[in-house]
Amino acid sequence: MKQKSVGSRSSSEKLFRTIKRKTRRQYGAEEKIRIVLDGLRGEMSIAELCRREGLAESMYYKWSKDFLEAGKQRLAGDLVREASSDEVKGLRKEARDLKEVVAEQTLELRLFKKSMLGDGEDIE
Repeated sequence: MKQKSVGSRSSSEKLFRTIKRKTRRQYGAEEKIRIVLDGLRGEMSIAELCRREGLAESMYYKWSKDFLEAGKQRLAGDLVREASSDEVKGLRKEARDLKEVVAEQTLELRLFKKSMLGDGEDIE
């Protein structure tokens, strides 16, 4: 009997971990900024803020450190930043569209050259 309960506890623990991992809250950049700014205002303690928002204090302090470091770098004139995933997707789509235009223009140019020769030979 004990072996069954140990095995079932192991599988139930795995199930619990899987559910917890899938239901973990994801915070967007704007939410993180709002929470950090609420903490910096000092209207309530960090512990109270974290309880209200449902996050660990260590996570708040990590976000706060990242926020302040980014601000310090920006004020120091370091304007290089990482692109967001939406920006990357947009740039990839734009590059794909431009490649299609270049391919179409190349094809049209070759057809035009062939029509100018009249016999269909390649000029190049």
